Order: sequence, then C-alpha cells, then structure tokens
Amino acid sequence: MRESAPRGTIDPMSDTLAGKLLVAMPGIGDPRFDRTVIMMCEHNAEHAMGVVINRPKDDLTLSEVLGHLGLTASDAASARTVLDGGPVRPDRGYVLHSEDFAAGEATQAVAPGVSLTATRDVLVAVASDHAPENFVLALGCAGWSAGQLEDELKHNAWLVVDFNNAIVFDQEHNDKWERAIRTLGFDPSQLSETSGNA
Repeated sequence: MRESAPRGTIDPMSDTLAGKLLVAMPGIGDPRFDRTVIMMCEHNAEHAMGVVINRPKDDLTLSEVLGHLGLTASDAASARTVLDGGPVRPDRGYVLHSEDFAAGEATQAVAPGVSLTATRDVLVAVASDHAPENFVLALGCAGWSAGQLEDELKHNAWLVVDFNNAIVFDQEHNDKWERAIRTLGFDPSQLSETSGNA
C-alpha cells in the first residue's frame, strides 16, 4: 500500500483534481486569484477548469441576470449573490448545483452531489419554483492549459482541499477562504505570504 500525499498537496498518482477545492496561497502573485476558493470542475492532461466560489459581484444581482434573459426570479432566488467565477469567458454563466436538477448531456457531474450546468435550462429552473435545492451562479471561470496548473501546484500557489458542501453553496462568502484552509487542520495565519507565486 502506497502512502498518501500530505494533506493539502496534490497526489501525483491521482488522475484528476475535479471535485476538489483549490485554495489560493497567500502571495499567489496574481490579484485575480488573491484569497480565492475554486471548485474544480475539469482536470485532465489537456486542460483544467474551475469556478471561483467566494467572489461576489457587487454590481450585479441574480434578478438582473435572469432579467437579461427575459426571466423573472422567484422570491427565494432573487436574494442570491452572483459570483465572479474567474477571468475566462466572463459573459458566460456557470451554475454549480445539487443533483436534483439535470439538463441531459449539458449537465456534468463534478463531485458527489454536485453538478455543473452552463446552459439556459438551469437558469429557467432557478427562476421557477423548481430550482435546485443548492446552487450558485458564477459569471466566468478559471482555466489552465496543459501542464499549467501542475506547474502552479509545484510552486505552492494552491492548496488542495476536499469538497465541502457548505463552502461551495452557502452565502457566507467573506470567510470561505479561511474555512477551506481550516479543513486541513491549521489556521490561515500560519501560512507564509511568500509561499505562493503562480
């Protein structure tokens, strides 16, 4: 039996980081990702893709996004925050949601109990009384080309954290970074500002 990789690091014998959380190290060197938590949705030899889950867009509401599509948000949905999911395709919506919604091949499984849909179908559901029990809407995503994420991990730009339903779906965005780090068993203040450099 081989030893597992230390907590918070990538296991080189694991095929994918899909379904994991990436947590930016202090001093990552890229202000777009400072103190971000990313839900990884795809990771293979060709590319990686994830959605930032702790950056609210202060200038945009879910009601406004749905209104642009000719949809009216339900009372429950209208209070939801829209997230800045990352710098790639910032005009496209990505919805992470519980498995009680699916749009055929447009919906992909991300982690146990979590799926990703980036088509209008899920926004129609969100606007209705049949919204998924849990969901977050992000505009844009984070993307990496072949080998880029692996290189950043080697340079300690990111911590890898197991999926946590509350961190992904709750609306307490201000402390998600700290909470994600604490799941590894240490305090965020123990991290060095010079550890990362993407």
